[in-house]
Amino acid sequence: MSDIATIYAAYAERIDAVLSALEAEGTLPPEVSRANVSVEPPRDPSHGDIATNAAMVLAKPAKTNPRALAEQIVEHLKRDPDIESAEIAGPGFINLRIAGRAWIDEIRAIGSLAEGYGRSGVGKGSRINVEYVSANPTGPMHMGHCRGAVVGDALASLLDATGHSVTREYYVNDAGGQVDVLARSAHVRYREALGENVGAIPEGLYPGEYLIPVGKALAEEFGDKYSAAPESEWLALFRPRAVAAMMDLIRADLAKLGIAHDVFASEAELQAAGKPAEAEKWLREQGLVYDGELEKPKGKTPEDWEPVELPLFRSTRFGDDQDRPIRKSDGSWTYFGADLAYHMEKAENADALIDIWGADHAGTVKRIKAAVAALGEGKGTPVPFDVKLVQMVQLMRDGEPVKMSKRSGNFVTLADVVDEVGKDVVRFTMLTRKPEAQMDFDFAKVVEASKDNPVFYVQYAHARICSTMRKAAEEGLAPSDEALDALTAEDVALVKLAAQYPRLVESAAQAREPHRIAFYLYDLAAAFHAFWNAGNDDPSKRVILTQDRKLSGARLYLVAQIGQVIRNGLGLLGVEAVEEM
Repeated sequence: MSDIATIYAAYAERIDAVLSALEAEGTLPPEVSRANVSVEPPRDPSHGDIATNAAMVLAKPAKTNPRALAEQIVEHLKRDPDIESAEIAGPGFINLRIAGRAWIDEIRAIGSLAEGYGRSGVGKGSRINVEYVSANPTGPMHMGHCRGAVVGDALASLLDATGHSVTREYYVNDAGGQVDVLARSAHVRYREALGENVGAIPEGLYPGEYLIPVGKALAEEFGDKYSAAPESEWLALFRPRAVAAMMDLIRADLAKLGIAHDVFASEAELQAAGKPAEAEKWLREQGLVYDGELEKPKGKTPEDWEPVELPLFRSTRFGDDQDRPIRKSDGSWTYFGADLAYHMEKAENADALIDIWGADHAGTVKRIKAAVAALGEGKGTPVPFDVKLVQMVQLMRDGEPVKMSKRSGNFVTLADVVDEVGKDVVRFTMLTRKPEAQMDFDFAKVVEASKDNPVFYVQYAHARICSTMRKAAEEGLAPSDEALDALTAEDVALVKLAAQYPRLVESAAQAREPHRIAFYLYDLAAAFHAFWNAGNDDPSKRVILTQDRKLSGARLYLVAQIGQVIRNGLGLLGVEAVEEM
């Protein structure tokens, strides 16, 4: 990480120094937390360049009113030669206007830091495990998995850019009944590969053609040894081979999206290693698992219901609405019991956990959060745990929902969509809405060359900048930072928006919201397009000015740095910054 302080970080340090001075004077009590003091652009740019809530946050511990404290802060700030004005607004907010040279320095900071602009060490190496995708290994990826995959991957990149040590993890659910169904489906294709006419795939099995190569591979390995054998002889053999083949498909699909995980954690291996049993033993020692009866189902009780004593986790102690069984009546692990052990295992090597789940898993959030909270309580060290729920994506073509795919037989594969519209379009589009909001993915709109298509609009801004640089070179012009003081106020307005990028990266990482980067890039692209188009109406505002080479060099330098910020932001989202369109 660079030692160059970007502008909001630099002014946060100046304001912090003022607060330390007030503390030394006795105006502020010692050791009061300043964690909630913010330094950010005001909502209305006409109010100034930088705003702080310091007086609002610290007035109560200082036993004074916010405006009175703001007056003392402003008195100190006005002594700073780089601050042109400091004004109090409303109940105690402080708005600053800073000297133009500070923005010139910021342009140079972008040029100096280049791809490092926006990266920081605020995470201090904190180890964060981000688990995402974790689709059942029963077939290729479909578009239901896509949004969570992109959100998780972009979030991991965002955390990495802010100095965290990130592990990208995929949890392979290979111990449940669905993998037995997969093995049985593969057995049908195995018999088919041996020449048997299997007819229609039996109800309840996976019909997709993606299992045909798996059947052929099994036929090559085993010949006809298991074609007529009872299931008990081949199920345990076919299961891991089918799962491995499906994981190869899934990895290939994720690679099309530019996604690669660091860890693939197997539920089957977790159970084989006795981890759920270890978790149960430890929780019993903590008094967090007991043998008890489940509550009766709410509403009308089924006729065949009878109370059964099961090992129950005390999840109500941590905010859940009932205690949860970790084993079934036959002694096998419940989904929750296995998930509990898995999260305990993850937490051994992480300072914080983040899971990206589909919205259909919302009912599981409380119990898993309870399990992680129990782990933190038992070990005396809380483990921050966040679950981000992602809504499904509705695919649309010609105004109608898309339901079928020739390759799978019953769903649209991710590979089909990426092949049709491209990785960049898919990734950026998945981040154009908050993950908890419903999303339509319209095949026509996502490739539309218009302002209404954020993917196009942002990439076009970068391509336009690259085109400008090529045209300037043809005119013998080049970017130069020698005459940046010649830039107009309208030029500098573009710098002010670009300068928000580093603090936005940090706030997006802290909030676990990578979509903020996509929103910001759209705003920056819109500002650049407006800046560019102004030259069409007023020739003096053009970037390429052969009659004023110094100003042209300065504007080219400015435009080059806007391109750098766009590249950096797109890089975090895993999207290419194209040079031509």
